[in-house]
Amino acid sequence: MTYRLLIADDDEELVKMLKSYLEIKGFEILTAGDGLEVLEKLSKNPDLILLDINMPRMDGIEVCRKIRNETACPILFLTARVEEQDRVNGLLSGGDDYITKPFSLKELEARITAHLKREERQKFRTSSRYENGLWIDYAGKEVRFEGEEIPLTRLEYEIVEFLSAHPGQVFDRERIYERVCGYDAEGDSRVVTELVRRIRKKFSVCLKDEVIETVWGSGYRWKK
Repeated sequence: MTYRLLIADDDEELVKMLKSYLEIKGFEILTAGDGLEVLEKLSKNPDLILLDINMPRMDGIEVCRKIRNETACPILFLTARVEEQDRVNGLLSGGDDYITKPFSLKELEARITAHLKREERQKFRTSSRYENGLWIDYAGKEVRFEGEEIPLTRLEYEIVEFLSAHPGQVFDRERIYERVCGYDAEGDSRVVTELVRRIRKKFSVCLKDEVIETVWGSGYRWKK
């Protein structure tokens, strides 16, 4: 199977270099030079998007927010921004990974491959979980309450899936972040805190009791 990647960056030399390297590795490559072009290329159904943050016409954060409800494919930010808040903003906008420039081509390839393999594993999952009107479809990657879909971002869903698949088991923020994002995220535990807060807010509309419990000093667990 040949995977189709969309590289979105206004740095023409970087795009040219990435396109050449990844094509040699067997990927089909689409390119976009600004945010609006990303929206246009979305109809080509890329399997994964490499997205720069600082782009003309529409920045990567805004692009990610706009397309996240239209595609479930992994979105990996490529950026020179190194501040923790920039990483937090990127991930909360719906991104799946955050890679700072300059980066190793081998590491980039490894992260791309890891995300794509994870997507393939998800396709073969057919189980679901149902309790008290809440239905979690692990294959379709959606959560419903009495038939009505609860709109979750990709990372919000990943946290729900991970915790609900291990009811009663406590996971610290670092472990949760590593599991849902696929790499070590030391210093980014507040991303998990914010995501859990958002999940609880969305669930509170239809659920009387919280299903994600805080275990003080330890982390979070799905209520048994």
